[in-house]
Amino acid sequence: MDMFAGEDDVAHWEVALLPLRGVARLPVLLPLAWHLRQRDSARADALAAEALALLPETTLDAPARTALAARMHLAQAEVLWLRGALDAAETAAHLAFEQLCALDEHAGCADAHWLQAWIAIDRGDHERRDAELALAMAAAEKAQDRQRQRIIEAATARWAILRDPHSAAGWNTHLAPEPEPLACPAAYAAWRHDYLGVAATLSSDFGSAASHYIRSYESALATGQLRAAITSATNIGEDFTNLNDHHAALEWMQCALDLARPTGWPRSVGACLMHTADTMRRLGRLDAAEELLHEALIILAPLSGARSYAIALQYLGDLSLDRGDYAAALDAFVRLEGRADALQQADFQTVARRGQAHALSGLERPQEALRAAQEAVRLAGEQRNAHHQITALRVLSLLHSRHALPSPQGMTELNATLHYLHQALALASTIAGYTVPGDLLDALAREYACAGSYQQAYQMAVAASAARDKTHSQEATNRAVAMQVHHQTEHARAEGLHHRELAASEARRAEVLQQTSAMLERLSAIGRDITIHLDAAAVFQALDRHVGALLDAHTFAIYLYDAAAQSLTRAFGVEGGRALPTNVIPLSHPHSFSVRSLNERREVYVEDLAKTANSFVIPGTCPNHSALYVPLLVGERALGVMTVQSLAVNAFGERERLIFRTLCAYGAIALDNAQAYRQLQDAQTQLVSQEKLAALGSLMAGVAHELNTPIGNSLLIASTLQQKTAEIEQQLNGPGLRRSELAAYVADAQKASELVMRGLTSAADLVNSFKQVAVDRTTEQRRMFNLQQVVHEVVATMMNRIRNANHSIEYDIPDALAMDSYPGPFGQVLANFINNALLHAFEGRSHGRMRLSAGTPFEGRALVVFSDNGGGIPAENQSRIFDPFFTTKLGQGGSGLGLSISYNIVTSLLGGQISVNSSPAGTSFTLDLPLTAPLPDDTGPVAIYH
Repeated sequence: MDMFAGEDDVAHWEVALLPLRGVARLPVLLPLAWHLRQRDSARADALAAEALALLPETTLDAPARTALAARMHLAQAEVLWLRGALDAAETAAHLAFEQLCALDEHAGCADAHWLQAWIAIDRGDHERRDAELALAMAAAEKAQDRQRQRIIEAATARWAILRDPHSAAGWNTHLAPEPEPLACPAAYAAWRHDYLGVAATLSSDFGSAASHYIRSYESALATGQLRAAITSATNIGEDFTNLNDHHAALEWMQCALDLARPTGWPRSVGACLMHTADTMRRLGRLDAAEELLHEALIILAPLSGARSYAIALQYLGDLSLDRGDYAAALDAFVRLEGRADALQQADFQTVARRGQAHALSGLERPQEALRAAQEAVRLAGEQRNAHHQITALRVLSLLHSRHALPSPQGMTELNATLHYLHQALALASTIAGYTVPGDLLDALAREYACAGSYQQAYQMAVAASAARDKTHSQEATNRAVAMQVHHQTEHARAEGLHHRELAASEARRAEVLQQTSAMLERLSAIGRDITIHLDAAAVFQALDRHVGALLDAHTFAIYLYDAAAQSLTRAFGVEGGRALPTNVIPLSHPHSFSVRSLNERREVYVEDLAKTANSFVIPGTCPNHSALYVPLLVGERALGVMTVQSLAVNAFGERERLIFRTLCAYGAIALDNAQAYRQLQDAQTQLVSQEKLAALGSLMAGVAHELNTPIGNSLLIASTLQQKTAEIEQQLNGPGLRRSELAAYVADAQKASELVMRGLTSAADLVNSFKQVAVDRTTEQRRMFNLQQVVHEVVATMMNRIRNANHSIEYDIPDALAMDSYPGPFGQVLANFINNALLHAFEGRSHGRMRLSAGTPFEGRALVVFSDNGGGIPAENQSRIFDPFFTTKLGQGGSGLGLSISYNIVTSLLGGQISVNSSPAGTSFTLDLPLTAPLPDDTGPVAIYH
């Protein structure tokens, strides 16, 4: 997840979240909560809590859930930091870091260190800050996240030059103006320009500083970094103050305050108040400045270790000096000294000693004041800060003019005051481009006059006049620079406003399009949900569910058209969650809106039923106030009418009517499909029944033909034996019976008896086979059976057709292969294979061979293979042979149902799989069957067609 994101991404997530419910919200909640953490911290906190509550409901694995939870905890920790709850923020950030670290989620670890660095900054613990920023950089490098690295580098550079201004040159080179492409370049730009603004301020280039801070401000706002934007706005105001454009300064201070006030973040609000207070002080409005400054100090008190609090102390000291309240000034600058030492920031150390010296002088403590001023001069010299050094030297001159103090060593001037003023003047003269202040030269002129050196006093007065002219010119230049920056700012602001207005307009348009697109996508999904059903009751339930979710529906009903009865019958109705009974409305009804909608084939919308003269309430229903009726049309055919009604007046606007019309269109298609499917099912059931009867008739014909031979032979032998017996009887009653004749008769009788018994036994076997096959085929009874016996019985019933067609069949089935399954449907599959071979495979051929084999290659499975050496199945037909009604012999004995029925018997009832392999050399069907068929599904009949 990126560190920061632009407004377009956030707007996209906001829109995407609107229609989502339950755990489906989670993929959008996570990035939205993270990137709202500064844009709207309260909402981010709430969204993060919602995401954490939804995480256990997901199907994600434990590491993924932990990583997402840690990211949400980190967002909540940042919200706590912004609110000033530093202890709670640090605890939450550390917990999130441990979770992320355990998962080696390096980008998340970098973000945790980044947050802990800012917590340390607000505590004033800058050693911890540096350590956390270094750890953040290391984690970002492990994550190979260049954007995070660049942002962390810029922030590190910011604090480094505040500690050591001389390091700016190295950082300026390191922070490239044109970085490599980043995921969100504005996020990095905010920190790079913030660094450049700090560097320019430290070098007293306030115009450039303001320009950089403006770019930082705009980039920070665009990427949701509100705290950084507030800081940039206050810095812009301070730079305008240094450029003597106090009006522009106050505007930017107000801008910062307007951003900060609604957040309630103590550091941001306090910083805005104190910078505004200092600008007020410079304008001479000391009372207003004091009021704002005291409010700022109260707000910043919990963050007394932060740099912001140190700045507030400096401003308080300067305000107290302006008021002449030297005790308060001393207290403020002493406290500032403590913070400066803790922060290790050079500018504060010099300012603190200079301020103490001035305050101590006012309190008539000259010796202490002298030591403090000398320390301020030394520190400023070490820091090479000419502005602070000159200021400290002037404080020293002030001390010697007010108090009787020992003269400094090496003094060459008339007195110590002139000595230090000349040192300040000499220092100012060595600085390129530095304009000596006129008041410094005025001070020198006064001191020379007091010492009686009027010629030098005059020279200094002339120099002071020239300096004032130059100073005025410089002030004019500064003000011109300020005006230029102000103009650029206004231009950028106007252009930005124009772009924002365009962007807002485009965003509104995009939002409408997005909402429309989202609604169309949702309606499309709803359409698929409705039309997927082929049962009218399921269609009714789906329509009711979606109407209830999308519309203000107190009553919902579907009326179907009965052409025979010329009426509308309520097939489905719900009112207030209660099912409505069936109701019939004749098409002759004069006032029925449903009848009117059907007859006129158009939508009927009644905004207020109470104001309709001919409105009536159907018995058993409650009165509604608005109603919408839409005909269910499929082309020109009307299936009925769908109505939705509400207890509210005018409850259905154009959007709602469009949604309902769409649902009606889907409903009409689904109900028409359900009706067609029902008719198809009836036709299929009839065809299957006919197919079964035809197969049974063919079976009976085959059995009858098979019985003709043994029974005919037995009848012939029995009649011959009867004739022989009559002849023997005549001989016995006549002239006599010889022994040889009796022996011949006995031999013939024995032979005849054997033939009769053989024929009748064969007939009995055929009858038993027919009985078993017939029972199995008609009852689909499940039982334990021997596979070889069932194959033998099926083949026996079909041998007549096979022999008559001059073909043969053989089978190789293990004796002990037993199955717990459905022998009748299995036999029907084998019969269909044989019939298919006789009809298709051996067309125009004789002496065709069919073979059945079976085995158990895997435990619990039987593999049955039926093959023939016929002409094979054309390649273009092989993918369609199991489709219902597909046949190449339509009207020539082929129904197109044999293999389709076989496919569904094998895959559903028998619980197996069927495959085919065909070539011009023949075709083989392979059945992979479980030895124990699966238990039947009692929820409905076994499907016949796939």
